[in-house]
Amino acid sequence: MKDLDDKIVLITGASSGIGEATARTLAERGATVVLGARRIDRLQALVDDIAARGGSAHARALDVTSREDVQAFVDEAVARHGRVDVLVNNAGVMPLAPLAALKTDEWDTMIDVNIRGVLHGIASVLPLMERQGSGHVVNVSSIAGLFVMHSAAVYCATKYAVRAISEGLRMESDTVRVTCVYPGAVESELAHTITHVETAKAIDAFRQIALKPEAIANAIAHAIAQPADVDTTDIVVRHVRSPA
Repeated sequence: MKDLDDKIVLITGASSGIGEATARTLAERGATVVLGARRIDRLQALVDDIAARGGSAHARALDVTSREDVQAFVDEAVARHGRVDVLVNNAGVMPLAPLAALKTDEWDTMIDVNIRGVLHGIASVLPLMERQGSGHVVNVSSIAGLFVMHSAAVYCATKYAVRAISEGLRMESDTVRVTCVYPGAVESELAHTITHVETAKAIDAFRQIALKPEAIANAIAHAIAQPADVDTTDIVVRHVRSPA
């Protein structure tokens, strides 16, 4: 199925998990994917594999906490392809811990990556998409953006923020389509960033019914493939056995 032919899609956090799966899925469906993450070696291996399978991809090292770096990422894509059709704001971190653990450095990291990273992406593509007369921003939130979970107050706050930013952008722009995706537990490296021992154990139990990242990638592809006048605003994707 090549229903995404000619789409130029930028993906942040593309070196693993949902980002990697989304890159593979969209490339298989005909999109040209531009991949950004800090681990350029992982990105280049992914680009090479996509190319070996007949897809089109290229990569650039990217730190979404840097406004200038995100703008350079977008500018390079425009210089090469002339436009950006879709931005998938996927980069995120999840070092969960109770507030009383006072892991304030981890709070700052979540705010910088999960909120500022999304805003940097939007700031870098919004003027371009408005000039183009079309565009699509896909923001990856979480089911933690729909309800608060124990030992996840700051993480949930960042994902609620992604939800609010997405809805605000949708309301303000008659040009840009906006999709907010809320994954449940997904097999990924996110849980590896949890340094609080008790929380890590609890999350391991919660993730026993984790989805494959391809499930989220397919949802993103579905939203992108809709007709230009159709905005798939929210997509919640979770395991059929998920208790929440």
